[in-house]
Amino acid sequence: AATWAALAQAFARQIDHTHPLEPSGSRFRRVVPGVAGMAAKAAQVAAATKQAVETPIPMDDDDADLADDQGYGPVRRKNDKSVANADGIVFRPAEVEDVVIEVVEEDDDAPYSKPEFAALTPKQQGGNKLKQLRRVPVPAHRLTPLKAQWMTLISPLVEHMKLQVRMNTKRRAVEIRNSNETEDIGYLQKAADYFKAFMLGFDQTDAVALLRLDDLFVESFEVKDVKRLQGDHLSRCIGRIAGKDGKTKYAIENSTRTRISLNDDKVHILGSFANIRLARDAICNLILGSAPGKVYTKLRTVSKRLQERL
Repeated sequence: AATWAALAQAFARQIDHTHPLEPSGSRFRRVVPGVAGMAAKAAQVAAATKQAVETPIPMDDDDADLADDQGYGPVRRKNDKSVANADGIVFRPAEVEDVVIEVVEEDDDAPYSKPEFAALTPKQQGGNKLKQLRRVPVPAHRLTPLKAQWMTLISPLVEHMKLQVRMNTKRRAVEIRNSNETEDIGYLQKAADYFKAFMLGFDQTDAVALLRLDDLFVESFEVKDVKRLQGDHLSRCIGRIAGKDGKTKYAIENSTRTRISLNDDKVHILGSFANIRLARDAICNLILGSAPGKVYTKLRTVSKRLQERL
């Protein structure tokens, strides 16, 4: 121990002198600190490190939860028993409030319900302020069938639609007008279409479908619109459309769910929009000269497609 103390004193005396390589009068004098100075410096560093470890890092000065030592992010704790890394930083999981999803069900106790309004009367609709009239002319060749089926024709219009119907012999036309009991003003146009279909040659049982369904239409065209034919060629064309005893016409009607009326060189088709198109294509093929056998083959395919849709 005495030897070690003597060596330390000699080392201290040696390092307190001027460096041997520098002149004594030089202003750039290098002074090596002693052992006591190095110990003091080390003590200051240790104290600063200890204070840094003990002091927590504030994450948010405005957070009121800092008073309860609760926050987000890494926080240094001196006596914390949690797992810490080499720098003394303790990582804690952040606390997030649970997200609650509420499903709002429609209750019967709603603040208000869907308003329900009563149907408007004919007077409130304003259609009966002025009597509206529809006039349908009667061709000469349909006058006799009209007389024979007059009561059958007007019964659905008078009994169900509450319309007024009369035959004007001077004008040779059927006149239809609404009454005070007519529920819908649209019935007047339906009745006019019903009589027009009968005048074009359709049966009463087929024309009455226009009163019950809303998606039925009547399309008319002439043979000359498809191909210019005259004389015997036109007669043979009309014969091909009708077929023997009406066989071809009935086949087109049954496969396309339509009704066809042949009036000289005019063709009238009654049905829905899609079905009218199918029947018109078949008739046009016959007018252009296609054999009935080819038309029948296409009609079989069409009828199968219609059955699959249904």
